[in-house]
Amino acid sequence: MDQDFGRDVISITNEEGEEFELEVLSSVTYKGAEYLALTPADADEDTDELEVNILKTATDEHGEPILVVVDDNEELETVYDLLMENLYDEDEDDADEDADSED
Repeated sequence: MDQDFGRDVISITNEEGEEFELEVLSSVTYKGAEYLALTPADADEDTDELEVNILKTATDEHGEPILVVVDDNEELETVYDLLMENLYDEDEDDADEDADSED
């Protein structure tokens, strides 16, 4: 039985009504908005290349939360760098915790 403890998976529906499950790899707040680094939840863990999408949280005209594509390249690059820093810091923290638990 597969169990994914600790995985943060969200389900989204695109404009065509197709539903997708995405794993949240990291999130960061930039200029008051939250950005998510997402990958398909069913992605092959053994692959060397991981498909990662960066989406921005927003609200629609009904006040419902939605995820939108980041169109501005400069904004996207800045958020990408912040997300990668965040992922790198999380990996270092995990390694430190593993080292502490071995003592």
